[in-house]
Amino acid sequence: MIRLDHVSHYYGAGCNRRQVLFDVSANVAAGEIVLLTGPSGSGKSTLLTLAGALRSAQEGSMTVLETELRGASPDTLIRVRRQIGYIFQKHNPLDCLTVLQNVEVGLAARDGHDRRTALRRAAEMLEVVGLSACADRYPRQLSGGQQQRVAIARALVGRPRILLPDEPTASLDSATGGEVATRIRELARQGGCAAIVVTHDHRILQIADRVLQIEDGRLGAAGIA
Repeated sequence: MIRLDHVSHYYGAGCNRRQVLFDVSANVAAGEIVLLTGPSGSGKSTLLTLAGALRSAQEGSMTVLETELRGASPDTLIRVRRQIGYIFQKHNPLDCLTVLQNVEVGLAARDGHDRRTALRRAAEMLEVVGLSACADRYPRQLSGGQQQRVAIARALVGRPRILLPDEPTASLDSATGGEVATRIRELARQGGCAAIVVTHDHRILQIADRVLQIEDGRLGAAGIA
């Protein structure tokens, strides 16, 4: 599902050019959950955006869903993104939409869902993250932790082929964090979804097949969960 072969990445240009990833190679198979850990600024989020087709690979080969992303056209990147569920550290809710509508947006890029089905799926996912009572509220009426749960529901509702959460449980209590971890595991095991989860939360180690450590832009195995 995800294959990185000797990927390097840089920010800036000229004398300001700075390398942030160094010769990174890794594979993530369908149904596999990989936790990615490392200190702040080590390259975790950059690696996640490359795997999510949000950036083009600069050096090496980056294959996602059997599509080479190095040198890929904008249309190709968009096609790949539509099959990926993202959970960003910044929740990015749409303030003009209700909580239910924000989750429904997660189905907007996927074909074959009529409005009634989409709303039903969105309501089911809100129940999973414990926000059924907030369906008709607006993001400004929610706490930061509740907004995080909306972002998680939005990412999971489309049953993506790849899931890329960036610190998904950081703002959640232990019970809700456990429910989210369980849902990620179910999506991987039952739906054949591949997941790379950036996290410092040791509570979700139990869902991982592997743990990778990245430091100073270099990747290594941190152990088996």
